[in-house]
Amino acid sequence: MKTILVVDDEPRTREGIRKVLEAWSGGKHRIMTASSGVEALEWMQEHAANLLITDIRMPEVGGLDLIEKTSAMSHPPVTIIISGHPEFDYAQKALQYGVMEYLLKPLDKIRLVQAVELALKREEELHRIERMEKLIDKKLLETAENAKVYSPQVQEAIRYIEERLAEAISLKDVAEALHMNASYFSVLFKEQTGLTFTEYVTRRRIQRAKELLGGTSLSVSQIAEQVGYQTDKYFVKVFRSLEGSSPGQYRKSVSESGERIQ
Repeated sequence: MKTILVVDDEPRTREGIRKVLEAWSGGKHRIMTASSGVEALEWMQEHAANLLITDIRMPEVGGLDLIEKTSAMSHPPVTIIISGHPEFDYAQKALQYGVMEYLLKPLDKIRLVQAVELALKREEELHRIERMEKLIDKKLLETAENAKVYSPQVQEAIRYIEERLAEAISLKDVAEALHMNASYFSVLFKEQTGLTFTEYVTRRRIQRAKELLGGTSLSVSQIAEQVGYQTDKYFVKVFRSLEGSSPGQYRKSVSESGERIQ
């Protein structure tokens, strides 16, 4: 269930939109209303909306002010603006905020529903992108993209690490497996990947942990063991240092679906 917040200081317009959307959604979406920008902001301090439909001209907090304030939220809604006048300056500024549609009153019901359907599809796309950004380690992504130009020794080292993430892995072990001097291997690995051996192993383990947190119901303890950490406490410490949150908090954030109502 997604939440649509309709904000308009004109009761007739506000209720008209609510009725149209409730008939269209058939209970699949939650339709909320606010009679002012101030009321909308107060509501969004406690709740989250997937889609915001707002009048552009309202007392105290107008539509553009409301959009600007919501854009700073951790999960800003996609937005549709409605207006009684074809105001070019407002429309131009609205586009700068990423507004999906600028609809003129009196609203055409079919066009309203089409705009809402498009906006919700866009919200889902943005949510998927956000989820992927949380999942992917950009530095590891760079190493993967450049792997083809690495020396055979470094490529083999990466394969060795990948196959043994659940085990204790030391630079000395890998160097011996490759029949290389440990000091030389350390310099070579850092020179080509841009990461020290220890940093690479840590990032790869946490990356794997993120995949398990987002895609399985394994406990934090089980995941810690699967990515090579002997204690939960140390795993949580390393995870937090890289991700800025605990494994549990991360799992909650990436497992959120379209609905984000608390």
